[in-house]
Amino acid sequence: MNIFSNNHKALWLEACQHDRELKSMTWSSNINFTVDKINTTGSRDSFSIHFNEHGPQKSTNNAAFGIVASHDDWQSFMQEIPPPSYQHFFGMLMRTESANIEGEEQLMMQNAHIVRRVLDIGREVINNSSPRPQTLTSAGPLPHGSYIAIETDSGPINIFYEVAGQGKDVLLLHTAGADSRQYHDLMRMSQLTNHYRLIAFDLPGHGRSDPWPGIMPGEWQLSTERYIQIILAVQEALSLQRPVLSGSSMGGAICLQIAYQAADRFHGVIACEASDYIPGRKIAWAKHSQVNQSLFVPEWIYGLISPYSPDIYRRRIWWGYSQGGYATFAGDIDFYSGEWDGRQRMSKIDTQRCSVVMMTGEYDYSCTPAMSEATANKIPGALYWTMPKLGHFPMAENPPYFAEHFLKALQEMDA
Repeated sequence: MNIFSNNHKALWLEACQHDRELKSMTWSSNINFTVDKINTTGSRDSFSIHFNEHGPQKSTNNAAFGIVASHDDWQSFMQEIPPPSYQHFFGMLMRTESANIEGEEQLMMQNAHIVRRVLDIGREVINNSSPRPQTLTSAGPLPHGSYIAIETDSGPINIFYEVAGQGKDVLLLHTAGADSRQYHDLMRMSQLTNHYRLIAFDLPGHGRSDPWPGIMPGEWQLSTERYIQIILAVQEALSLQRPVLSGSSMGGAICLQIAYQAADRFHGVIACEASDYIPGRKIAWAKHSQVNQSLFVPEWIYGLISPYSPDIYRRRIWWGYSQGGYATFAGDIDFYSGEWDGRQRMSKIDTQRCSVVMMTGEYDYSCTPAMSEATANKIPGALYWTMPKLGHFPMAENPPYFAEHFLKALQEMDA
């Protein structure tokens, strides 16, 4: 496979010129960048592209920035179904040594959505493929929502929550910068709702819940203490008696803390995409005054989705993240990849009082399966398994498939 042959580059440019998504992204853009392959000899092959009022053109000027990786890394990236970490350039940046950005990094981050689509088109052209088909499973009724008032040490907050199903209570936590809509499709799966009452809520300042009292725009910061306070207040307001608690990403991390700190309040926790320590996910661009948060943040998280996930779910996740309040995602990451550190607590979790099941998607390069498994091994009696073909947002990126894993986890707790 020669992804930088003249023939491929010509077809790549032509496909960019006719791409509907790229056209909608670039109507006012004026950028010039390259995609560079470093050969084993040290020489380079480049695909150059320039966007202006006439659309994408072959670049003849010096590029403002370059997306650079080795020959072998581009070979992996350009596979129709790439291996984990190679589904997105941000994954390569985080997990491969050769990948980097040369030139104006800020300009690249301002246009990350364009760069991502150009790279996706290159992959589609060389594999003669298109985005994965939209396969939806018929489901039951939508969850119904309402509000509760909770008390915090900063004052009362109106919290939005949604409910579906009947049976044992399961409280669901959304990911950083998101809201409970992530669970809509999962909450319509009859194999779950016939036996369990699923409850999801929006954290303060997320989705439809009130902001944290007294803070100014951009001041939100989540912490372990504040997160625990919110969860326990919601549990009390809804009169939930020892429910199962489940979350992904930062929601998975706080599940581990709940199992350590409030074991008698919960029957068990299902911690997805969780580890006792998550370095490397704080990024200044998520709150930068010259980077559009509604474009950058969705791209930053989009790469964490498995390439196996149907396109319709992938786009829903992207769209949901484009709607987050100013600096809400960044404030959540202050907890997830900053203040959170449970490395000294895991061995002290008593799974006889609060069961622990951990599951992580194969394509998660933020919290990798190896990181989750290592954490589970520190918790006496905890169960762990890797979820093939899933990424960092399993409940949202492929709900019918994730429902099988989720039901298994719930049944393990009832065994």
